[in-house]
Amino acid sequence: MTNPYQPTGQSPFVNAPLTGHRPRMFDSTLAKVIWTLVPVVTVGLGAAIPFVVAAVKGVVKPWIAIAYVAIEVTLFGISTVAVDPDRESPFLGFLLVLLMATSATHTSLLDNDRVTVGK
Repeated sequence: MTNPYQPTGQSPFVNAPLTGHRPRMFDSTLAKVIWTLVPVVTVGLGAAIPFVVAAVKGVVKPWIAIAYVAIEVTLFGISTVAVDPDRESPFLGFLLVLLMATSATHTSLLDNDRVTVGK
């Protein structure tokens, strides 16, 4: 008598091909260039967009997208509320350029296998 609950033969999962270790953000080099230019072209307003998309795709952990959104909201909140428009201060411009450069650099590293932070 055979057991109907026990399959006979080898399991189909033993010889199944291994899937990739994580999803990819970019399908081509052109897509990588376009996504990297998003923070620069939007002058920092879109700095968090590539990371929110990457978090939704599962490329990075959600805390990275949350951190970029929080930094962006804080920077633009400080620039609109706390700055006196009569005084010239290069500090906020420096922070904006730093945000754009950092976001563009990190966006270009989203599919790099050597970077493991937040993945």
